[in-house]
Amino acid sequence: MKIIKSVDIFKALADENRLRIISLLLTKELCVCEIEASLEMSQSNVSRHLTKLKTSGIVDSRKDSQWVYYKISENFRDNNMELINYLIATFRNESLLIDDIARLQKLDSREFICK
Repeated sequence: MKIIKSVDIFKALADENRLRIISLLLTKELCVCEIEASLEMSQSNVSRHLTKLKTSGIVDSRKDSQWVYYKISENFRDNNMELINYLIATFRNESLLIDDIARLQKLDSREFICK
């Protein structure tokens, strides 16, 4: 089990796009293409932010065929529930993050399939 340093967590959280990704991942595990579509960002930009979040220990990934799925790390979740609860409460009041979740829900309702 990797020990996550507080400074690495806060450096990773110090970016609006990474907070947007975390907001989505707090709802469920997602494929990179779902994150791209929800945030209306390029694959390279999303991947760069996911790499930073993964390096900091906040997210984990798994590969299924050609798709990579990301979720909040169990280790991070287990050791940082107070921070996660704070983020969830804060995200509820951020219009940009609310819009991101709404786009994700629209993708779900259309049975979005990564290409």
